[in-house]
Amino acid sequence: MENKNGSIGTVAKKSILSLSSFITTFIIIAVDVLLGYITYQLASMGYIPLTVVFIIIILLISAAFLIPKLSHLRWIAVGLSAWLLFSIFPILFTIYNAFTNYGDGHLISQTQAIEQISNQTYLPETGKAYEWVAYRSDDNDYLLWVKDNEGKTFIARPVESEGDERIFDVETGKNGIGELDDDGAPVTIEGYTRLNRILAATDQNLTKIKFGDPEKTIQVRSPSEAAELLPLYEYNPDDNTFTNQQTGKIYYDREGTWTARDGTQLIPGFTSVIGFDNFVEFATSPGLRGPLVTIVTWNFIFASMSLLLTFSLGLLISVIYGDPHFKGKKLLRSFLIIPYTIPSLITILIWRGMLNPDLGIVNRMLESVLGISPDWFNVPILARIAILTVNTWLGYPYWMLVTSGALQSIPSDIYEAAEVDGATGFQRFWRITLPLLLVSVGPLMIASFIFNFNNFNLIYVFINGGPPIPTATTTAGYTDIIISYVYNLAFASGRGVQYGYASAISVVLFVLIAAMSLIQFRFTNMWEEVGENV
Repeated sequence: MENKNGSIGTVAKKSILSLSSFITTFIIIAVDVLLGYITYQLASMGYIPLTVVFIIIILLISAAFLIPKLSHLRWIAVGLSAWLLFSIFPILFTIYNAFTNYGDGHLISQTQAIEQISNQTYLPETGKAYEWVAYRSDDNDYLLWVKDNEGKTFIARPVESEGDERIFDVETGKNGIGELDDDGAPVTIEGYTRLNRILAATDQNLTKIKFGDPEKTIQVRSPSEAAELLPLYEYNPDDNTFTNQQTGKIYYDREGTWTARDGTQLIPGFTSVIGFDNFVEFATSPGLRGPLVTIVTWNFIFASMSLLLTFSLGLLISVIYGDPHFKGKKLLRSFLIIPYTIPSLITILIWRGMLNPDLGIVNRMLESVLGISPDWFNVPILARIAILTVNTWLGYPYWMLVTSGALQSIPSDIYEAAEVDGATGFQRFWRITLPLLLVSVGPLMIASFIFNFNNFNLIYVFINGGPPIPTATTTAGYTDIIISYVYNLAFASGRGVQYGYASAISVVLFVLIAAMSLIQFRFTNMWEEVGENV
């Protein structure tokens, strides 16, 4: 009896495992089909890099769940896929874009650009223009009634129509045509709805359809006119050129833009690899020979002073309120942490209003007490002081929290031994507290320095990099840091959005910041000291 029950339990267990395996396989296949469809759509639109990423994700998920030897990867397959898609791919895509002309006028693939240019049409000298009325069926089939300058009317079907004649006369009672209006257009056509001007203008398909004879097609070109239009450009895939059918001018591919010998260009262009052109343009930019030295110097001063001021103030507060005999310290700490709970954007705007030279409360108070009214936004040194003041206010609560926790981890017996040896309060702080504190918060200080080195929001929102540098040939200000200056070069230079150029500058910044971080870690031995003190 026991053997029988055991065999039944074994069979049931196997059945449950088989069912579970079947359900898992079904779900993975469904996910693969969905991801495969997305991959196909991306490939058809020419997004090859993202297509490759989705293929890797499909292979990773399928292998982890369907191959028994790789079952240990099941728990991290989804996380790895998200990491690959949202972290690794943007980095690699930015690096790739740095070597392309990706930007305004070059946002689409070559296939899409060829299609858009090939769809451009013109009205030849022998072509006729017509008045028109459109009709649409429930199946999105269209008819187009037209009337030429001589008063001749007919109805045309789309060129792609099969079986029926593409052009037929307007006769009441034939082809489902009902009564005619004063212009001779059918009021009704059986199976079709007559489109008024509003419906016709909002129909996105109507202007794309070619009606009538394939050798002399008619297209809607405006709300009041249809015409016998012909393709303006003919594409030659053998040498990747376009030829203007009106003028005979030939356009050659020049780094993603079809350009004629006289310099005229076709729009749009397409994304194309251009090598190191973006880096060369950045290195030879007139802006680099002007305000860049000033901007880079200020960038390092801003990041260093911001770190020094926020850390010092936060540490000072932690030391003061770390005294166990200090009354009301919990309440005061709660008040001091308030700036950290308010969104930085709102805080920056509040400070901007407070420092307004005319209406700000700071200037009104200084004028009433000291008789001065500083122009914080137009005097370079005052603008920089204002920026550092606002950033100190934004950053000190963070260091107050960090240093408060770090101070509590320092053993009290060290202080007791130092006090027995006759060390003063300052000596205990300088010889014991600060060195031990820097060991634990050193990596956070490097992260804070890097954050402030790229603190675009504060510079842009508070003063937009101003006041402007009068001798600069590009848009640059005395409080601009590298990242805000790059923004001006790439997106606010009056030549449109240049993602490839911005990506190239981002790569340069990445290398610069990575080098600074490695130097700081190398010469401070922070990782080694942390390891030794664990």
